[in-house]
Amino acid sequence: MAGLNKDTPTPESLTVHGQSRVLEVGFSDGKTFRIPFELMRVYSPSAEVQGHGPGQEVLQTGKREVTVVEIEPVGNYAVKPTFSDGHDSGLFTWEYLYFLGAQQTELWADYEQRLLAAGVGRDDPMPEKLGHSCGH
Repeated sequence: MAGLNKDTPTPESLTVHGQSRVLEVGFSDGKTFRIPFELMRVYSPSAEVQGHGPGQEVLQTGKREVTVVEIEPVGNYAVKPTFSDGHDSGLFTWEYLYFLGAQQTELWADYEQRLLAAGVGRDDPMPEKLGHSCGH
């Protein structure tokens, strides 16, 4: 099983660029994406970021300088990065990495719009967590 969807291109190369803070992923369809760690972190597929349902997303701030300190494979379908802020609960499937890479421009615009709507800045610290029920 190469991915969650049989039509999803699979990674042929995966390179963590620590200094420029990007994950470079080369896919089987010939496309290569340079996905900023910050984008990965603010769009992490984890429940901590996405919530447990629509409307429960947690807007992430203060992640511009985040790095990936470790990345480990999960089966043949995903990777699990550990970020420098301690976040490590997101499983990035090949399909999701392809989505992040292909939709970067739209995702950045959406993120900036959500920051504006919330009245917070990209570099503002995350507010203290108040009793989140899933333990993260």
